Amino acid sequence: MADKNFVDYVRICCRSGAGGAGSAHFFRDKRNAHGGPDGGDGGRGGHIILRGNRNMWTLLPLKYRKHVIAGGGGNGSGGHSSGGYGKDVILDVPLGTIAKDPESGEVLFEVTEHDAKTVIVYGGRGGQGNAHFKSATNQTPQYSQPGEPGQEEWKVLELKVLADVGLVGFPNAGKSTLLSVLTTAKPKIAAYAFTTLVPNLGIVKYRDMRSFVMADIPGIIENAHEGKGIGHRFLRHIERNATLLFMVPCDSDDIKKEYDILLNELKMYNAELLDKPKVLAITKCDMADQELRDLLTPDLPKGIPTVFISSVAQDGLQELKDLLWKTMAEDRGL
Repeated sequence: MADKNFVDYVRICCRSGAGGAGSAHFFRDKRNAHGGPDGGDGGRGGHIILRGNRNMWTLLPLKYRKHVIAGGGGNGSGGHSSGGYGKDVILDVPLGTIAKDPESGEVLFEVTEHDAKTVIVYGGRGGQGNAHFKSATNQTPQYSQPGEPGQEEWKVLELKVLADVGLVGFPNAGKSTLLSVLTTAKPKIAAYAFTTLVPNLGIVKYRDMRSFVMADIPGIIENAHEGKGIGHRFLRHIERNATLLFMVPCDSDDIKKEYDILLNELKMYNAELLDKPKVLAITKCDMADQELRDLLTPDLPKGIPTVFISSVAQDGLQELKDLLWKTMAEDRGL
């Protein structure tokens, strides 16, 4: 996916439809010149609705649609006829989209299921016709209710990428290269920091026709939780990944220190991220023989499954996939 086509943040103005007015009508025919009230109710105004769509990966269709306006409800009429409902506006969004209040930052809801619909702004209710106000002491009410006005509200939509495995590492840790080797995705690969500016997704084929989704996310740097570098734009996407694959190059000055920095950035952003299953891959091991790997092993972080890999030489990749699949299966209780 081209960088310019990946949009994970939009701010839109949503205006729901006004409700229709109730009718103040009385029944009349050639035999009855003074019939009772029979005014129908007004129809409700149209809602603004978000619908999950698993075939979408970006909020691009909403980037240039700043105003979303639903239809108004129809007015009631005689014969207890109710007005029609205003036309709803349904906005398709990718799974993993959250709706937020732009003022308070409060998360209103998340869209996580395909075809699931959630109303983001409700249309106004239709007014009641005069038939509702008939009573023993007021048998000919001359009034009815107007419809409620529609609501106009600004909403923020943010996309958090949904994936089974999210790649976590500093820039140039080999994340994009790994994704390009394990999947058919074609992320941009270059020898400079922040080559990846938007998440890239790919499907990793596994044994017995099984598969899982892997996400290559922009590289993290120290103090990213404070917004440094790509900061929160990066960390937001990690929240929606089930398993985290930490990637540290074997030529790092201190593998454990680098891993601890990555772990701390996640903790400072959202401590709940530390509860996710974690795997550590020591990358760029095509030049590291077994003797060097044995020397590195005692200094590796404790308590996390670790594997040595080389995406270029395609060494250790099957072992990595086996470890990831086992970790995911254990987390899901399979």
